[in-house]
Amino acid sequence: MRKFLPLISSPHPGGRAALTCRYRCGDACFHEVPNTSGNAYLGDVITESLSRRGILRAGAAATVIAAAGAGALSAAAPRAQTATRAAATAGTFAGGAARGLRFTPVAPNLIDAVVVPEGYEQGVVIRWGDPILRGAPAFDPDNQSAAAQAGQFGYNNDFLTLLPLAERGRQLLVANHEYTDEVLMFAGWDAANPTREQTETAWAAHGLSVVVVQEDRRSGALTAVTRHQLNRRITATSEFRLTGPAAGSDLLKTSADPTGTKVLGTLNNCAGGTTPWGTILSGEENFNQYFANAGAVLDPEHKARLARYGLAGAATERKWERFDDRFDVSKEPNEVNRFGWVVEVDPYDPDSVPVKHTALGRFKHEGANVRIAADGRVVAYSGDDERFDYLYKFVSSKRVKPGQSPAARRYNMTLLDEGTLYVAKFTGDSPAAEIDGSGKLPSDGEFDGSGEWIPLASGDTSFVEGMSAEEVYVYTRLAGDKVGATKMDRPEDVEPSPRTGKVYVALTNNTKRTATGATGVDEANPRPANKHGQVLELTEARGDATAERFAWRLFLVAGDPNDPTTYFAGFPKDKVSPISCPDNVTFDVHGNLWISTDGNQLGSHDGLFGVAVTGRYEGQVKQFLTVPHGAETCGPVVQERRVLVSVQHPGEIDGATTENPASTWPDGPGTMPRPSIACVWRADGAPIGS
Repeated sequence: MRKFLPLISSPHPGGRAALTCRYRCGDACFHEVPNTSGNAYLGDVITESLSRRGILRAGAAATVIAAAGAGALSAAAPRAQTATRAAATAGTFAGGAARGLRFTPVAPNLIDAVVVPEGYEQGVVIRWGDPILRGAPAFDPDNQSAAAQAGQFGYNNDFLTLLPLAERGRQLLVANHEYTDEVLMFAGWDAANPTREQTETAWAAHGLSVVVVQEDRRSGALTAVTRHQLNRRITATSEFRLTGPAAGSDLLKTSADPTGTKVLGTLNNCAGGTTPWGTILSGEENFNQYFANAGAVLDPEHKARLARYGLAGAATERKWERFDDRFDVSKEPNEVNRFGWVVEVDPYDPDSVPVKHTALGRFKHEGANVRIAADGRVVAYSGDDERFDYLYKFVSSKRVKPGQSPAARRYNMTLLDEGTLYVAKFTGDSPAAEIDGSGKLPSDGEFDGSGEWIPLASGDTSFVEGMSAEEVYVYTRLAGDKVGATKMDRPEDVEPSPRTGKVYVALTNNTKRTATGATGVDEANPRPANKHGQVLELTEARGDATAERFAWRLFLVAGDPNDPTTYFAGFPKDKVSPISCPDNVTFDVHGNLWISTDGNQLGSHDGLFGVAVTGRYEGQVKQFLTVPHGAETCGPVVQERRVLVSVQHPGEIDGATTENPASTWPDGPGTMPRPSIACVWRADGAPIGS
């Protein structure tokens, strides 16, 4: 009989379980910060302490449920898990809400389910291990294999998008698969002695899935269409092409690929974006954790470059280096340089070879999102998800070709190979005396200022002293250090509004921020110990996406609304849902910003929140759903009739194993947790938030 773990794990930096840090990012929070440059620090910071009243209020709705233990709860009856528990906060929204956000907010809770507003229903679209390719078997947790997993939906789905299809009632779903939790995948997992089959199964569980989905016209629910000709799996062993100015560089050549143009696989694919020409962009994030033996490297310059990307030590957690030398930097010193890129995939062509765009720079890409400038050029934004790293943009040289034809798509897939790569530098506009570390707003009423995009490289031309263009693209972090870029608090998803053109940056957290000294506060860092994160709003000069100047303000400063140092775009703080650790962002058809969270520090499960960015309700945050025990909310898609989220790593709580799960979502008692995609719709079939 399976045992169930307590709901709350031991404290850990950033609100995550230690298990999450172990498998997702290689315990990055326990390592020294890779950025040791002397650049000025930027990013909002939040006081380490929360009011006890706020914590109790955030957890009140779930106290009784938590006492029952995880085993007493089930996702088998999702319609019962609705916002009837939101009565404690419903009164705060009696004054109304923006169009698209008119729902009763879900209260903070600790329920092992996807909890949705009253009047909404939900279902699972697809689970880890569900077959999607012809010949793939049904999921069997006791008989997993690399061959089976290569034809099944991958693990730990993150970024999501839905693309149109000519087939009636059908859309094309694309999902990233960020990483694997072997201890939650394999019964009897021996971390010291993984088998080749387990390792190759994990390789196959990484990457991306392309799956056709069918709409229920009455409800808006979606179901996966298995074995469709467009369905596809891309894994850690699939072929990729390196393109752009660094392709063929000596820094990218290996014994298996002396041309420096062909890579096997993609790793740690986190967030992403959908291009106007119908492809998807996927960001390779914590790739460093897969590469072993950086400590054995003798060359001091190479060792320093590895350290700047978080590589140190000997064996890795998963020990892939035992089964393939390319994961051992002492044997293949350049293989690691072939990861950390933005990947582009054409989901409409299952035979196409995806590419890695070197012109967008190499770092821990959370994702990439593009917009078309007024002159037809393409601008791509991306954040480097590390404490004290940077925000980037790329401006293409060529102009987009209109249309959705295969020929137009092939041409447009070359746009991100030629252009200029920039990094951001921020400046505040208030007297230094008004930024005292208390978090109090300055006299002008906002934390705001101006900024510039500093060019790093364009084609074969480097703008960074002492670095060639190839070095700028491959060691982009070092280039940012040299030009004095502003250090941010884990810049994750970066998304331009399709209505206003303003750019929104989710900065998740950074508890290393200090009150004084080299990492001390300034206008963009108004409080020390950023535990909850913030959302930054950026406006390009003259509304021109290609401009080299911008204005900025902190749109949201997350945390307990009862903490006087939080901020919600000026909206009354007694009329917002508490939010902590923003991660992924997207927009709905009304122009509202939707925010998913990762590592909530307010005593509740992570969730999805909607917030108006203009009008009388600007800054009113409303919680739409929460996810199960140990899970993170990822990849939100908000359409007129449905909301989709990736429920990533359910049950990822310290001490959990396959034999002793900490969650039974999505299939209920007696089952193992399976990362899955959840779909939510109005019970009456009406539009979301109407």
